[in-house]
Amino acid sequence: MSHALFQPLTLPNGQELPNRIAKAAMEERMAASGQLPGEQLLTLYRAWSMGGSGLLLTGNVMVHDAALTGPGGVVLDKNSPIELFRKWVEAAHSGGAKIWMQINHPGRQVQANMPGVAWGPSASRVNTGRTSSMFAEAEEMTEAQIEQTIQRFVDTANRAEEAGFDGVEVHAAHGYLLSQFLSPLVNKRTDQWGGSLENRARMLMEVIRRIRAEVKPDFTVAVKLNSADFQRGGFDEQDAARVIEMLAPLGVDLVELSGGSYESPAMTGNSQSSDSEDQSKQDERTAAREAYFLELAEQLVDDSPIPLMVTGGVTRRETAEAVISSGVAVVGMGTALAVDPNLPEKWKVDASARVTLAPVRIKDKAIASAISMARVRYQMRRVGRGRSPLPKFPALLAFGWDFVRDEVNRRRYAKWLSERG
Repeated sequence: MSHALFQPLTLPNGQELPNRIAKAAMEERMAASGQLPGEQLLTLYRAWSMGGSGLLLTGNVMVHDAALTGPGGVVLDKNSPIELFRKWVEAAHSGGAKIWMQINHPGRQVQANMPGVAWGPSASRVNTGRTSSMFAEAEEMTEAQIEQTIQRFVDTANRAEEAGFDGVEVHAAHGYLLSQFLSPLVNKRTDQWGGSLENRARMLMEVIRRIRAEVKPDFTVAVKLNSADFQRGGFDEQDAARVIEMLAPLGVDLVELSGGSYESPAMTGNSQSSDSEDQSKQDERTAAREAYFLELAEQLVDDSPIPLMVTGGVTRRETAEAVISSGVAVVGMGTALAVDPNLPEKWKVDASARVTLAPVRIKDKAIASAISMARVRYQMRRVGRGRSPLPKFPALLAFGWDFVRDEVNRRRYAKWLSERG
C-alpha cells in the first residue's frame, strides 16, 4: 500500500498541507445566533482536525447577509464580529490541520420561503421538476449588483484572513451564483457577463483577481469548479479545462473539481441498489460510485497548470490512494468524514477501515439529494454535541428533524436580517 496519501503537499504559494486528505465542504447549517459559528461548530471542527484530515474546508460561509443557501448558514461580511471566527480557526488547528473558508453566494438557489434576495445572471427559477416551486424566482442582476457582489467576496476573504484562516475557497460549482454565470443554460445575458465562455467566466475571474490583490501571498486562494454540470448543453469538461487555464495566471493555488447542481445533484452520489444484491455486486457499485468525478479529473490533470483536488464519494483508502496516484494533488472526502471523523487516523493502522451508509432509495433525484444531505447534517450535529455518529439513523427521520430545525432557524434568521437593516 502506497503512503503517498499521508505525505505533505506544498502549494504554489508555499503553504504546506500535512497530508493529501481534505475534509471537503459540507453545508452544516449549524450557525449560532447572529449567523455566527457557535460552540457546536467548533466541537465538530476540532473532531475533524484530531481525526487526521490535513485540510478542513468549511461549509458555505455566505458573503451576502440577504442571500443564504439555508437558514442556518454562517455569514461573514464587513459588519460581522470576528472573535468567534478566530475560535473556529483555533478549533480547526488543534490537531494540526489547515483550514480554508469556502465563500459563496447562492444566486438563484434560494428557497422560496427565505427572506432576502434571489439573484441570478438571468431571470429564472431552478428546475427540479415537481419541486421547482420550492425555489425562488430569481431576478436578473444589474451591473451594480454584480459589482457589489464581487466586492462582497473580496470583503469576506479579507475578514477570513483577519480571523486567521489559512485560505479561502471561492465556490464556483454546484449551481450557485458563480456557477450560474458559467453555465450556458442559466446565463442568457448578452452583455459582457454572458455569451462566450470568457464573458461567462468574467465574474469569477474578477473575484479571484481582486482577492489575490488584497490578501497576503501565503494566504491560499482556491476555487471549487464543476468538472461538468451533468446537463445536456451545460458546462462540460472542455469548459472546465479552459477556465482552469484562465485561473492559472491569477495566482490560484488549487482547483477542487466536483460536479452537478440542484437540478442534477451528482455531488451527493446517490445510487440505487436492491436489498437482494450480493456483497460482491454491492462492492462493485461502491467502487464505481466512489471518486465519481475521478474519470473526468483524469482528463484534466495532465494538462492542468494548477494542482487539482477531487471530491466525490470516497469511503475507502484504496480509492483515496488511486485518486492521488492518478496525479491529483488532494482527495476530498465529505460524507465519510461526517460518519467517522477519525477515518484518516484509522487508515494509518488499518487500510481496510471504511464507512457505509445505506442508499436513499427514492427515484426523484432532487428529493433523494435533500434527504441524503439532511442525513449527513444529522451526523455532523451529533459530533458537534460531542456524541458519536449514528450511521444507521433513518434518513427520512433525519430529513424530518432537518425540516423542523430549518423552520426555527428561518424565523431566527428573518428577525436577525430585519434588525440588521
